[in-house]
This record gives sequence, C-alpha cells and structure tokens, in this order.
Amino acid sequence: MNIIECKDLTKEYLSGENIVKAVDNVTVGFEQGEFCAVTGPSGSGKSTLLHVLSSLENPTSGTVTYNGEVMSNYNDNQLSILRRRRFGFVFQAYNLVQELTGYENIVLPVMLDRKKVDEKYIKRVIDMLGIEDRLEHLPSALSGGQQQRIAIARALANKPSILFADEPTGNLDGKSGREVLSLLKYVGKEFGITLILVTHDLHVAEQAERIITIEDGRIVRDSKNL
Repeated sequence: MNIIECKDLTKEYLSGENIVKAVDNVTVGFEQGEFCAVTGPSGSGKSTLLHVLSSLENPTSGTVTYNGEVMSNYNDNQLSILRRRRFGFVFQAYNLVQELTGYENIVLPVMLDRKKVDEKYIKRVIDMLGIEDRLEHLPSALSGGQQQRIAIARALANKPSILFADEPTGNLDGKSGREVLSLLKYVGKEFGITLILVTHDLHVAEQAERIITIEDGRIVRDSKNL
C-alpha cells in the first residue's frame, strides 16, 4: 500500500501571458520505506512535484493522498501540523537558524510542537549522523556537510514517515555529498522512512532503489515499471 500518492496531479503557473504546466497530469505512488529519486533536466517540474506532494504548494487540479486521506480536505492549520509531525524536509539551502546551536536547531520542530524531546531517540540520530561534537556550535562555525547533517537530524526530530529532500547534495563538494547521501539512505532504512529525493545528478539518482524521470512536467520513465 502506498503511504503517499497523487492522481491526475497538475500544477500551473502564469508566466507573463502564458500558462506553464510545471506538473502535468501526474499519477504516481510511493510505498512506506522506499527510496525514490526524482530526476530530470532543470525546469522539468521535479521540485514542483515534491512541493505539491508535501503540501508546500497547492495543486491546480488532481489529488494528493497521504495514509488514505485526501490532503485537500485539510485546512491550512491541519496541513501545517501534518508537515511538522509526519513529514521531514531537507533542502539544498540548509535553512538553519543562525542564532541557534546545532542541538537547538535539531530539536526546534519538537519544541514548536510543544512536545517533550525524546532524548534517547535524538541521541541515536545524532550518533548515526556523526555530529555529537558539533552540537554546541552555531551554523557559522560548521562546514557545509556538517550543516546539512544538522538539517537532516532536524528533519528526523519528529520521527517523520516521509522525508522530502530537494537537491540535498547540491551545495556540497563531492565527498561531503556522497557522505550525506549515504546517511540519508542509512537513516531511511534504519527508521523505515519513505525517502523522496529530487536531484539533477544521475550519480545521486543511481543510489536510489527507484528512479522517476520527469520532462516537461510529465513522468517519462519510472524504473518501478520496467
């Protein structure tokens, strides 16, 4: 059974006087615990698909269903809670709060949710990501790879069922990028998280169990169907 899926999903933008279909009538589903890379040329609509699937943007038409619930039935507050509790996000820009230490950045989603931090779980995540000696540092004192590890730990803090990653290695050098990718795969398997990763880098995409290729807003290839 798919944990998240979309049917006839379309997202249109107005560009000047033209309507651009960034996502064009896409139907696709993702199973719990799978690692899928979404790839395609720049401007193909892969990031837009990720944003609509994760409810960061609303579709123009079509439906997104999470755990059997159609997400358009949720109001903005319910969607915000869903994103905070069930979805994790890792972006190309690390989006860390510069005034907070590494540890404070990691537990921020839990604090925003007014929940008690599961220290045992957080310690496990920190140990897995190898950042235990970076927790008291501000982001400005960390390398790109270290900042991205903090961002991954933050994304995992609320024990999400889905991790959405948009070009997570895009700002990193080759070695750091490979390390981050390996860690994403590892934590996905360890916690049974569905990992949906957008990348234009075929070397990154090839690490996934499944590769979806998008061109002009449409899925032109899905390795699951080969």
